[in-house]
Amino acid sequence: MKLKSALTINNKKYEAGDEISPWSIYPFFLLHMGIFGASGFLMAYADPESPPLFFLYLHGGFAILIYLVFYFAIFGKEEVEWMFINAGLGLFGIYAEIRYFLSWFGRDPANYSFARQAIPFGYYVLYTFLLRQALLDLTGARDNPQRKRTVEALYIVVSVAIYAAFYLHR
Repeated sequence: MKLKSALTINNKKYEAGDEISPWSIYPFFLLHMGIFGASGFLMAYADPESPPLFFLYLHGGFAILIYLVFYFAIFGKEEVEWMFINAGLGLFGIYAEIRYFLSWFGRDPANYSFARQAIPFGYYVLYTFLLRQALLDLTGARDNPQRKRTVEALYIVVSVAIYAAFYLHR
């Protein structure tokens, strides 16, 4: 994968345009964001009043800001813009999946304020973006237009199927 700006990984300096292995990026970010995202999810939904929103935004908002800095450096402005466009289009899917996950604990997102849900939604957007980028790089589709169309089409079909299944599973 080709970096969009300079970045240091394990004390090795890379410049914009340098090629790096996707395996040096994705395992770390998928695990790290999974842990932070899970903690933000649990803090937001464990109790409607605790932790205070200030702490939730301090913890989750700071982490999301840091991830965005890395996303711009690794993937570039255009890809990050598409992340936000797709998030806007995918609010139904995000809500359906969060609703499904909360149902495991006998909870419903309708019982929480929008302000409390912003951090888990933010993590969800960042994580699904990272999954799509990993698929493009790990399948060698990023620089192969035909393969990229196939991978993106499959990504959309699988995502819609998952969203529909979660939505219908009430």
